[in-house]
Amino acid sequence: MYAVTVSFAIVPERMAEFLPLIRENARISLTREPGCSRFDVCTDPAMPHTVFLYELYEDRAAFEEHLASAHFQSFDRAIAAMVAEKTVQCFERVDQ
Repeated sequence: MYAVTVSFAIVPERMAEFLPLIRENARISLTREPGCSRFDVCTDPAMPHTVFLYELYEDRAAFEEHLASAHFQSFDRAIAAMVAEKTVQCFERVDQ
């Protein structure tokens, strides 16, 4: 299992535009990418311009396929001016 977390700081006046785009990106990832098993989009009322993603992939290769997909490339271009800051962290599960 390969886990990816992403934290976006969204330009405040662009949040209403950003949320539908990230929701659609998550939906397409889950329905069209067999290696993607979870894609949660989260917000916190205490941090109104922050969006947190939690994604689970079968392995790193599945995540790389996600990054190369047409829908992700389109999404990434569409949000470029909406994002003030982005932090991505990737983790591999430690087998027990």
